[in-house]
Amino acid sequence: MEMDDDKKRRSMAIYMLLAIIAMVALRTYLYPSIMATQVKDVSYSQFINDVKDDKVKKVQLNTSSNEISYTIGEGADAKEYKTTAWPDDSSLVSTLEQHKVEMVAQIPDSNANMWLYLLINMLPLIVLIGGAWLLNRRLKKAMGDDGPSMNFGGGLGFGAGLGRSGAKEVKGEETGITFKDVAGQDEAKDSLEEIVSFLEHPEKYAAIGARCPRGALLVGPPGTGKTLLAKAVAGEAKVPFFSISGSEFVEMFVGRGAAKVRDLFKQAKEKAPCIVFIDEIDTIGKRRDTGLTTNDEREQTLNQLLAEMDGFDNHKGIVVLAATNRPDSLDLALLRPGRFDRRIPVELPDLAGRESILKLHANDVKMESAIDFGAVARQTPGASGADLANMINEAALRAVRMGRLRVSQTDIEESVDVVIAGEKKKSTVLSEHEKEVVAYHETGHAIVAAVQDGKAPVSKITIVPRTSGALGFTMQAEEDEHYLTTREEYKQRLAVLCGGRAAEELIFGQMTSGAASDIEKATKIARAMVTQLGMSERFGMVALGESRDRYLGGVNEITCSEGTARDIDTEVQALVEEGHQTALQTLRDNRFKLHEIAHYLQKKETITGEEFMRILKQDDGFAPTLPKQT
Repeated sequence: MEMDDDKKRRSMAIYMLLAIIAMVALRTYLYPSIMATQVKDVSYSQFINDVKDDKVKKVQLNTSSNEISYTIGEGADAKEYKTTAWPDDSSLVSTLEQHKVEMVAQIPDSNANMWLYLLINMLPLIVLIGGAWLLNRRLKKAMGDDGPSMNFGGGLGFGAGLGRSGAKEVKGEETGITFKDVAGQDEAKDSLEEIVSFLEHPEKYAAIGARCPRGALLVGPPGTGKTLLAKAVAGEAKVPFFSISGSEFVEMFVGRGAAKVRDLFKQAKEKAPCIVFIDEIDTIGKRRDTGLTTNDEREQTLNQLLAEMDGFDNHKGIVVLAATNRPDSLDLALLRPGRFDRRIPVELPDLAGRESILKLHANDVKMESAIDFGAVARQTPGASGADLANMINEAALRAVRMGRLRVSQTDIEESVDVVIAGEKKKSTVLSEHEKEVVAYHETGHAIVAAVQDGKAPVSKITIVPRTSGALGFTMQAEEDEHYLTTREEYKQRLAVLCGGRAAEELIFGQMTSGAASDIEKATKIARAMVTQLGMSERFGMVALGESRDRYLGGVNEITCSEGTARDIDTEVQALVEEGHQTALQTLRDNRFKLHEIAHYLQKKETITGEEFMRILKQDDGFAPTLPKQT
């Protein structure tokens, strides 16, 4: 198994750190413990006085250095001293015998001193060098490179494998993925089929003088299948597939990222025709600038990528596919024709696309007959392919938990709730009053939604707390997909979002924190109406803001003066308040139905859209028309 560069650098850094710590430990703890055996120098007369005072129990004479060492005290209080023997002191032996001092002569071992010196000074260095050599061998073996190692600063070898790109090579037929495994992205598949045709039959294009696009940029939100499409191209064309993430080019050492780019294209030229796939290319492809936050290493990597994409001969059949969800941040030189000739949107699937994705993933799961995937698709507007795949898997897991052998419609519908709002939160137990407030809140949303034109009828109401923090939710399912939204429809959405808070005020005469998410969504819609969509009667068709990173949820920035910004706030407040008043008036007109449905919901906790509409329309107390908006 190959080790990536991050792991290799991390292993080397950890080993070097441990080796240094070991060296310091040996010098700090072993050497002082040995040196602790050194004794204090005293005069010869002091030694004689200590003997005469009966403080000395044992003396030791070193025959080579003519030194006398002795100890005073016992145990932890013992202290060692040494002195030089006095020449021709014939009375010393008799004095020691008189005071009953034990006499010992020591002949030192010079070899022991030499080994002690080597242990203290040379062993850590030997361990450091040996360990670095072993790690170097390990890295080279992991990368399959037995060549000479790369010198770092004239020191230890880190292994030639660190210079490789780290791209994972997969044979096209081994990807196991073709266009049949991709659903809901028909337009993107059509754009990529021509690349597949060129890789399979390049002579047809060469005969007429056409050349294959050097690169194609897959742009879209997360989870829409950009990587899956790239693998499907390789699987259809049956050519080698090199896959690498943009973050793998980012290196700690200057020049290493550019070296990886060179090695990647070198590998591609050797395996041509082939596909090179760079995921999250915005990591290295961000727009270059001269600001203080510039990154020289990243810019060198980008420059090398630009040069390589300009330099290779695409008649050999090298196609670079890249994926990103932040196209606005990419450098313009990277996007020009000749590098990435095509920009292929991989958007969120529409109604038909969602239904086909659900059916595709359901083929791998045992399902009951007569599953209505269309109903599930209508309940999941804005869901990505990854979300829908997760829903099918959650449904299968739920079927196992319930002891069933096949997935039912109920399992899939419950999995939609799990993916959207999270699992049911069993630890949260609402009091009766809080449960009543939530029931009225969700019923308020549902009744205001029901008086609209029926394009998005209520499909489910629940007051079961979820792990996302929601204490309940009202689900609407659009009957048909539509791509244009009118100003009146936006104002109706504002009224529906304000319906929960309006019900709380109308019934309980107070406000709760349960409307926080509704208020946030309503404010976002109203601000977009004013600043981006030109739906403000006061400002007209003027763009007062811009949106960035629209594939990552979007960030709106105001591009106007402070005075205009204050006027925008006033306009936004007026739009939200208009929706609030509309919701209040609608609930006043249907007050009795509000009570009836809320009590029914409080009792059952979850009701379907059919149950809701049956109760709403069974008597004459329902006002089916939306109050006139001003």
